[in-house]
Amino acid sequence: MVDKETGSKEYSAEKIKVLEGLEGVRKRPAMYIGSTGKQGLHHLVYEVLDNSVDEAMAGYCDLIEVTLNKDGSVTVKDNGRGIPVDIHPVYKVPAVEVVVTKLHAGGKFDKGSYKISGGLHGVGISVVAALSKNMKITIKKEGKIYEQEYRIGTPLYKLKTLGNTEKGDTGTEVTFMPDDTIFSTTKFEFSALETRFREVAFLNKGVKIKLSDENTGKKETFHYEGGIIEFVKWANGNREVLYTKPVYYVKEEENVIVEIAVQYNSGYQENVLSFVNTINTVEGGTHVIGFKTALTRAINDYAKKNNMIKAEGLTGDDVREGLTAIVSVKVPEPQFEGQTKTKLGNNEIKGLVDRVSSAALGEFFEENPAIAKRIVNKAIDAQKARNAAKKAKDLVRRKNAFSVGGLPGKLADCSSKKTEDTEVYLVEGESAGGTAKQARNKEFQAILPLKGKILNVEKANAAKVFSNEEIANLITAIGTGIGDQFDADKLRYNKVIIMTDADVDGAHIRTLLLTFFFRFMKPLIDSGNIYIAVSPLYKVRKKKDHYVYSDDELKEIVKKLGDNALVQRFKGLGEMNSEQLWDTTMNPDTRLLNRVTIGDAALANELFSKLMGDDVAPRKEFILAKAHEAEVDI
Repeated sequence: MVDKETGSKEYSAEKIKVLEGLEGVRKRPAMYIGSTGKQGLHHLVYEVLDNSVDEAMAGYCDLIEVTLNKDGSVTVKDNGRGIPVDIHPVYKVPAVEVVVTKLHAGGKFDKGSYKISGGLHGVGISVVAALSKNMKITIKKEGKIYEQEYRIGTPLYKLKTLGNTEKGDTGTEVTFMPDDTIFSTTKFEFSALETRFREVAFLNKGVKIKLSDENTGKKETFHYEGGIIEFVKWANGNREVLYTKPVYYVKEEENVIVEIAVQYNSGYQENVLSFVNTINTVEGGTHVIGFKTALTRAINDYAKKNNMIKAEGLTGDDVREGLTAIVSVKVPEPQFEGQTKTKLGNNEIKGLVDRVSSAALGEFFEENPAIAKRIVNKAIDAQKARNAAKKAKDLVRRKNAFSVGGLPGKLADCSSKKTEDTEVYLVEGESAGGTAKQARNKEFQAILPLKGKILNVEKANAAKVFSNEEIANLITAIGTGIGDQFDADKLRYNKVIIMTDADVDGAHIRTLLLTFFFRFMKPLIDSGNIYIAVSPLYKVRKKKDHYVYSDDELKEIVKKLGDNALVQRFKGLGEMNSEQLWDTTMNPDTRLLNRVTIGDAALANELFSKLMGDDVAPRKEFILAKAHEAEVDI
């Protein structure tokens, strides 16, 4: 028998490796925190924060302070009960040391310690210790101050007593320094953390979370007495809402707390944010299914009872158009799919949430007929638009994306038929499109010029989207189809490259195209087929041409070359000649391309603001694809 890893024919007992202690965490960190990039780095903070939040949910903590320290470390401090320090009966060391150094050790396994917690895995603080160069825990408990430090999960000394505390002063303080040999970056982003902290504060009304960055001096406090009622209003921003006071209900049944807030707006997109024990279940789960099922049934029942619809009922998509909802459940024993807890799997929660929501929504509709009719009428309008969109989709689908006759007339296709070797440039304007057609390599590069700014699909209904000529051309050229007809195998080009001017208008067009791909062809983002071409802002000439991509870079090169260097600003791609466009933006050997990926909340917020107006409260799952933190590398 051949050992596949070593190629050796021997495969005996000595080949079986056992990773002791926390060694397995360092060997496969992504199993525990999702990745070793920005998302995983910030997940370390969330794991420590979740322990403090569990104390808050248990009623013992109302203040959590998080500090980004100047040396790159992070401190999380709370005023909870403090991690136990008494000697563990089995391991004969202080309980805090067991919690930190042993996987699956913690108070969450004992139902008497925490009725509700962020999960039962018991790996949070130990994973943080394993992936940190240094970690220090300070505990105030029973009138004493205790301290212990760890290096890569190993105690540096026994738990020691530092002194006495003031009466009633309790809590836990954790400071850790991420290991730069594990993470691709160890720089924490204030904006990513504040997104999560805001959620936690909304979901635990009365709890105050203070975030401060010693490097920039930036500080933020999150404290919401209104809880998820304020959350749903914040998520809607300044959009026009169908009613001012959100639908809100909370009920405890079978030791499970169901808390939901619902508010419709006049827009077309659905925005359901779901949480289990304050953990953002970005992939949803049984609690979300239960809520959506109840909502669809309640609206249909009211509409039929009041003769507002005929035989054809309203679908789930119809009733969720313009919906903003916060679905929060607190479950004693949640079953998550994976350690990063992105999807709830408890089957019994679906029926419970369905039952609670059906009763609450039915009662609300009966007591508020004016609001109920507005919601039903919006769903009926969505139904009409869906039927119109179906007709428009059918027109798009009837075009054969693989026959020359079915392709858009302004598409300059490439000659190669091998998808893996080809790329299509989506170019802003006819002028730039003409230059790009002259510059390209016809063998593998196709050009599709677009007429200025395409439709903002975030603000338009489906019927308008699919009847738009530019979008129809885009769908046809790419070849995958959309909706239930989407087939990634029919993608005509391996790289779909957005190439717009390096100015404000170009950035807006790029945002609109990203929005379209996110809403209607998200699998292409997930599989890494969507790219952004980076074109230069300036040409600096002194003996030879230098292409510059930012104002800061311009200052540096002018300083280097001298004041007599000739600077030309490119107002748009159309101002370049074909040789310049090829050299700077289209030549695979010299160009800059950024792949669009999912992950960074800050950029998602920025993009959403561009689409909906700068004064709109950002709704993070816009480009996040409900990935909790989203990332579009631009």
